[in-house]
Amino acid sequence: MNLTLRKAVSEDLDAVVAIYNSTIASRMVTADTEEVTPEDRMDWFLRHTDRRPLMVAEDENGKVAAWISFETFYGRPAYDKTAEISIYLHQDCRGKGAGSFLLKEALAIAPKIGIRNLMAFIFGHNVPSIKLFEKFGFTEWGVFPGIAEMDGKRYDLNILGRELS
Repeated sequence: MNLTLRKAVSEDLDAVVAIYNSTIASRMVTADTEEVTPEDRMDWFLRHTDRRPLMVAEDENGKVAAWISFETFYGRPAYDKTAEISIYLHQDCRGKGAGSFLLKEALAIAPKIGIRNLMAFIFGHNVPSIKLFEKFGFTEWGVFPGIAEMDGKRYDLNILGRELS
């Protein structure tokens, strides 16, 4: 895939939310169980800054194909050099290298915005995402066993992390 990464603008919010919503039914990616609206995600969108950006990847036609976000971890000053990273792909981009592209770019961007540690919170049964992050040097930093419950089933939440410097 030929993707171009750029900082998200407000006009991207509908596409960002649509990609996010496309993952909910699988119960593999997010703990949300119902679709969200752009209005629901507006505060989240506005919390992204140059220090903790939301980036979108456009395909060769200028369509938002994927996104990546950096978010403050735990909201306390001692954790300022740590960020949570999230990657979401349009269904047409999955399994085609878009995740690798985004994660490689994220690893290059993170030190430039003062991030020393990246963490990803991934369901234990989401093997493709775990393998993607492990491919880029992330290791398991912890597990919350059975913490998520969806449709009467319990799921582990794995914490993967990587120190960058």
